[in-house]
This record gives sequence, structure tokens and C-alpha cells, in this order.
Amino acid sequence: MKQNHLLILPLLLFATVFFYSPSGYCQSLSIQEAVKMALQNNLDIKIAARKEDQALAELSGTKSQYGVTISLGSNFSISDGITDGIQKEFERDNTTSLSANYPLYSAGKDKINTNIKEQALHQSKLNTIRTAENIKNDTIKAYYDVLEAQKTVDVDKESVDNYQKHLNNVNQLYSAGSVPKSDLLRSQVALSNATQTLIKAKNTYNIDIITLKNIIKMNRDEPLLLTDDFKYTVFNKALPYCLEYATIHRNDLKEAKIDYLIAQKNIDLSKADYKPTVSASVSTGWSKQVMPSENDHDYTVGISADWNVFDNGLTKANIKASEAELEQAQLTLQQKNDSIDLEVRQAYFNMREAEKRFKSTQTTIAQAEEDLFIAQEKYKVGAGIILDIIDAQLALSTARLNHISAQYDYARYKTELQNSMGMNKEDI
Repeated sequence: MKQNHLLILPLLLFATVFFYSPSGYCQSLSIQEAVKMALQNNLDIKIAARKEDQALAELSGTKSQYGVTISLGSNFSISDGITDGIQKEFERDNTTSLSANYPLYSAGKDKINTNIKEQALHQSKLNTIRTAENIKNDTIKAYYDVLEAQKTVDVDKESVDNYQKHLNNVNQLYSAGSVPKSDLLRSQVALSNATQTLIKAKNTYNIDIITLKNIIKMNRDEPLLLTDDFKYTVFNKALPYCLEYATIHRNDLKEAKIDYLIAQKNIDLSKADYKPTVSASVSTGWSKQVMPSENDHDYTVGISADWNVFDNGLTKANIKASEAELEQAQLTLQQKNDSIDLEVRQAYFNMREAEKRFKSTQTTIAQAEEDLFIAQEKYKVGAGIILDIIDAQLALSTARLNHISAQYDYARYKTELQNSMGMNKEDI
């Protein structure tokens, strides 16, 4: 019987370890790794890449329109019946033709259309780069959102714990008849309010973590551990430098400039309809047999010109439409410049404001902690009131939350400023 007990004990230990040991895998993720995952998996970057492939195919198609084209035609038929009293008994007829065509002169349309498609391809490449920059910006901001939410939960949880300890102390004093019931009620209300705040903070954290996972296309149910945290680094560039940098490096601004150039090309393309086009052709044909023979074949070489002398004002209308498109592109370019200027200024001022808040809140936490300690000690000896403790605890939580908010606001606005400037650096 003793031996059976000795055998059962190891089995119980094994079962305990096997069934109760944590089996979930928690993925660790740095900011760089999150950005890399987003650039690899985010659908926006994949869509932008497909648009780039489409623009490349359209450029190739445009170039092929102005080269040599070869066409082959063949007709085979069988007829039966009576024609003019002559009986046809399944007569066979075969006609084959082979022709080649080459445009000699297109009034410059070939070069203009090719250039437009080249510019469109360049635009799609710029769009892919800008999309990647925006994804990187969104990923970093979402990463900081999770970190801030996580720290907010910690502060709110600590606040709940402090209120609970204080309530326990008030309960003891109330039972001993040392404090009135109003102190007990106020302590209970303060704990309830802090609990509500904690519940909301936890929900915000859950939403922020899901948002980050959605950007990087990570399994929503997989545990995630963020390994990076806020590090204060000074941004020492002045506003004029940031504005000038943006006008040079913003890729969407470059896209708007290309739209303006394409609109100019479209005017030239419309005006080309006033000019003639010339093409050369070579063709051969035969009938009655599958391949040409000495007794049945012909060759034709020719040059043809096409000049639309009167089109009832169609070309003139197309030119006016192209000129209106150019004016629209010019206004859009101006609008994009104004929008970028506003983005840079807003991000810059917000970053500087958050930086000032971050520096001013560094010493506030220590002062609030000391104030709470004094209020608690005074209350224990009967020299203080319950409201002092509640106010001190609220002030401490507010100071900590303000410091956390200022930290991550600075980090987010700095990232936003760099993105609005068009900075495309590998380092974050």
C-alpha cells in the first residue's frame, strides 16, 4: 500500500504541471518589429503595389500601340446549291491575308501618351512610398496608444487599491466610533468612482490593442507584449526648416505636381488632333490553298494619311476641357501646399506643447505623493478630514495621468510631425 502512494504522488505532480502550467504563447513586439509587420501585411500597401503594377502594364500597352502591328486573317467556306442554273456540289473557298502596319507620323501623340503613362507610373511609385510612410506613422501612434492605455490602467488600479486600503482603515475607525458615518460613505463613493474609471481604462486598452493588431494584421486573440517604451529625444529643428523640408520631400505633393504636368501634356495631346497622321502598311494574300503559291498570291505596299479637316468643333472643345483640367490641377496643387503647411504647423505646435507639459509634470508627482502621505497621517491621528485624503488621492492620480499623457502626446506628435514633413528614415 505504501508503494502505491509513492507511485501516485509523482503522477499527481505530473498532472498538476501538465494541466495547469501556462501554455499560451505571448508574442513580444518592438516598435521596429510592429512597423515591419505592418509594411508586410497591411492591405493598403498591397493595394498600392497592385496599382503600381497596373500603371506599369498601361505604360507597356501605350508603347506597343506605336510599334509594328501584324495581323493574320483567314476565311474558309463550303457552298452547295444552284446558281444561274449551275449545280454547286460542296465547292470550297479559302482566302488568307497577312498584313503589317507601322505609324510613321502621329503628330507627336506617341511621345506625349508615353510620357503621360511614364509620369503616371512615377506617381504610383510615389503613392506606394507615401502609403508606407502613413502606415508606419499609424503603427507607431497605435503602439504608443497601447503603452499609454496600459500605464493608465496601472495608475487607475493603484488608485483603486489606495481607496480600498483607505476604506478598510475608515471601517476600522468607524467600528471603533472614532469617525462619523459620513466619512465611511464618502470613502465608499470614492472607491466606486475610482472603480468606474478603471473599468473604462481597461476598455480603452482593449480597443487600442485590437487597433494595433488590426494595423499589423496580427491574430486578435494572440497575447501581445510590447517591449519598447517612451524615450524622450529632443527634436531640435525649427519650424521654418520643417516647412521647407516638407515642400521638398512630401511624396503626395510630388504626385500633385505630376498631375499638373500631365494636365499640360493633355493640352498638347488635344492640339495634336489638328495635325494629320501617316502610316505605312505591307500586306499579302492568297486563296484556294492553305499556303501561297506561284500562281495565287499578291503583295501590297502603301502609305496612308489621315487628316481630320473639319470635326465640327470637337478638337476645340477637347482643348478647352484640357485647359480647364490644367487650371483644376493648379488649384489642387496650391490646396495641397496649403494643407501640408497646416499639417506641419499643427504637429509642430502640438509637439512643443506636449514637451512643455512633459517637463512641467516631472516634479508634480513627487509633490502629490508627499501631499497624500501627509493627509493620511493627519487623518490617522485625528488632525485631518476625509476630504483631504480624497482630494490628495485624486491629485496624485491626475498628476501621474498628466505625466503619462504628456509623454505619449510628445511621442505621437513628434511622429506625426516627421510624417507630415515626409521624413522616410529607417530609425524611429
